[in-house]
Amino acid sequence: MPANPDHAIQPPAAVLLERTFALADEAATLAFGARFAQAIESVRAAIAASGNAFHGLQVQLVGDLGAGKTTLVRATLRGLGHSGRVRSPTYTLVEPYVLERPQDEGGELALYHFDLYRFTDPAEWADAGFREYFDSGAICLVEWPQRAGRLLGVPDLVFSLDLDNEGNGRMLVARAYSESGKACLERC
Repeated sequence: MPANPDHAIQPPAAVLLERTFALADEAATLAFGARFAQAIESVRAAIAASGNAFHGLQVQLVGDLGAGKTTLVRATLRGLGHSGRVRSPTYTLVEPYVLERPQDEGGELALYHFDLYRFTDPAEWADAGFREYFDSGAICLVEWPQRAGRLLGVPDLVFSLDLDNEGNGRMLVARAYSESGKACLERC
């Protein structure tokens, strides 16, 4: 058992790709979020061009309070073209976003930003009725996924954020567990 069970994300699947990114400051985090948004768009466009439907993406964000999880989500949303307010879902548990896209790029893109920090038992996730969001072809960005236990299933990507050795910046360890997650990570 790890010293801190809140960091215990061990999906029951093989890692297809792992990459580490040094994020020296907030600007580097914002730049990574923009690259990740471009990667999502690229993968969606490739899937649409092949005549297939995009089946969504589950991204789990792991890290202590203040690690930069919400900053990364905000940067991703901005990179996807959202210009409105991006609120932390700490109290609402989920914040929905719908981004308009041309049909030849896969059409409308739904994104849900979850924060499960307040959950004390995985059953709370099941009771909240969130499964439908994950089965809708949307992008689900989940902070504190470990609070839902294994109920979230295998994610496409896990982003683990920690302070770097000097405590100034962040280290992002990104792991892909699906082909679509791998395709996104290869483009970051």
